Amino acid sequence: MKTTDAFAANIKASNPNDPPSLTIGIEEEYMVLDPHTFDLRSHIDMELISKGRMVLHEHVKPEMHGSMLEIGTGVCRNIQEAHFEIVKIRSIIAHIAKQNGLLIGAASTHPFARWQDQPIYPDEHYQNVVRDMQMLARSLLIFGMHVHVGIENRETQIQIMNVIRYFLPHILCISTNSPFWMGMETGLMSYRSKLFERFPRTGIPDYFSSWAQFEGYVDILMRTGCIDNPKKIWWDVRPHPKFPTLEIRVCDLPMRVDETIAIAALIQAIVAKLYKLFEQNLTFRIYPRILLVENKWRAVRYGLEGKLIDFGKQKELPAPDLIRELIDFVDDVVDDLGSRRYIEYIYQILEMGSGAQRQLRIWRETNSLEAVAQYIHQESMIGLLEDVSPYIATTLRPPSPETVQEKIQSLPKPGDLL
Repeated sequence: MKTTDAFAANIKASNPNDPPSLTIGIEEEYMVLDPHTFDLRSHIDMELISKGRMVLHEHVKPEMHGSMLEIGTGVCRNIQEAHFEIVKIRSIIAHIAKQNGLLIGAASTHPFARWQDQPIYPDEHYQNVVRDMQMLARSLLIFGMHVHVGIENRETQIQIMNVIRYFLPHILCISTNSPFWMGMETGLMSYRSKLFERFPRTGIPDYFSSWAQFEGYVDILMRTGCIDNPKKIWWDVRPHPKFPTLEIRVCDLPMRVDETIAIAALIQAIVAKLYKLFEQNLTFRIYPRILLVENKWRAVRYGLEGKLIDFGKQKELPAPDLIRELIDFVDDVVDDLGSRRYIEYIYQILEMGSGAQRQLRIWRETNSLEAVAQYIHQESMIGLLEDVSPYIATTLRPPSPETVQEKIQSLPKPGDLL
């Protein structure tokens, strides 16, 4: 496969002068919980995937571990549509799970579950991954959220990717929701981030001067057998190889659906603001990756309780203060996007704490990780529909037909981690 062929799929040529559509797509990965112990529980015997697909079609997909479900919206024209779809999909999944004696939870690591106890989804591809990757594959029991923003021109994607790297630690701070791992308090607000960094081609990407330079990088990887398709690049932000989107992958999975939408709305607004500057031949200063990773570490370690570096002022400031500055930075685009009320929810997150802070609060109050897991479930249900019957017989906005194949291709192949 040629690199250009890999990137050309499903993307029509776009006029560089046309503004990006700024469409929104959101993916979430849920944990499946036992209603009595709140430990992870496999949904394999319950046929939860097939039952979910009867209603949600390709909006629900299996993951490698049998205690995990992945969902995805279709292409949403605005944040209001994205909110509607996430609420509907999460509500239906919660309803189907409950009918089958299970619960769902939204967080990026389970407080006490052991990856050694989790069955692998019975698919030949997943079984091959485990045979070849052994512990690295089996132990990746993490749950994430990805946000896609529509940018049809590839050159524009690269230029915006270069700049938005600066804000990735800020976004991560808001979403941090993985302070525990296998029964231990890790001391990190986003332990998921460090677990995922064991894989190659992760973290904050380097600067690319052009789309051609980025495509040349991918071409080298493919020609030398490092990867067999560009989806094996798992950076915190990347141009999606098949869809005309910039995909932001840095986030932990928040508990509340309102948190998910607030973060997605902020990401969309940042892209819109950066394009507005780009259109005016202005830009945000580009900083090298070696500086940006310092801020990401601070986000991983301390989340909203720590300080981030303002590289313009060359001083560290409380993360909440810089997030408020970020909200002010995008203020002039949010009304056109219709997202003001969603972004303002971030102020509530700053007030009540990120998911990680709230999990730790429950742990210190109860000294019970089971109580923490129960809290995760309870928070995950806030804002959902009590009655999903009007939607059971209807279909949601369908994703592209390539979704399932695209998901399979995103998994590591033998040799990727060597």
